[in-house]
Amino acid sequence: MPKLIFINLPVGDLAHATAFYEAVGATKNPQFSDNTASCMVFSDTIHVMLLTHDKFRQFTPKKISDAKTTNQVLICMSADNREAVDDTIGRAARAGGRADPSPKQDFGFMYGRSFEDPDGHMWEVMWMDVEAHNKAMASGQANACSPA
Repeated sequence: MPKLIFINLPVGDLAHATAFYEAVGATKNPQFSDNTASCMVFSDTIHVMLLTHDKFRQFTPKKISDAKTTNQVLICMSADNREAVDDTIGRAARAGGRADPSPKQDFGFMYGRSFEDPDGHMWEVMWMDVEAHNKAMASGQANACSPA
């Protein structure tokens, strides 16, 4: 069985955050959702748990950081192609997120953009032509994340 990833994010407005993540392509799993949490499913193995601040505090004694002013993690999700990257960023912007808070990345074999959700959590959406990347690496024309 593949391992599952559950990303837990504190959110200020659960209904708004749930609608935002539905707009960018996640599906709400009602089995693991209630008035304090929404389980948002991106794939069979990737889930995002949106938690009210009170619910999030049940899992950590640490202060909840303000993701609009500090950043502890960048969450990166793959896309099937360059167009899917642009589509996801467009949907995020239309749903109230901020498109491209970080510079776009275009290395030919790899293309990525980013969005910030309404609570300030940063997401990258990346596409990579693995075969072209491997050829560039093997020929010494590129390092892990440089143009070919």
